[in-house]
Amino acid sequence: MVRFLAALGVGYVLGAKAGRKRYEQINRAYRTVAASPATKKAVDVGRQKLSEKLSTQPKLTELREIDDATTVLGPEESRNN
Repeated sequence: MVRFLAALGVGYVLGAKAGRKRYEQINRAYRTVAASPATKKAVDVGRQKLSEKLSTQPKLTELREIDDATTVLGPEESRNN
């Protein structure tokens, strides 16, 4: 969906008959959105969630505490099962 919208935007910008002024207006809007802290935060959150989903390392959970300095960890149970 994102690729489709990006392609649609590129096609419009390249094919627009409004001329250079409209191109500059669209380009400024794109740069404003791309540089916004909200957009950067959304991209970072998305990357983190994707990284967690693709991680090959199992998440660990505390199984039991042996003493104050030692804790036994084991793989976390999958919540999807």
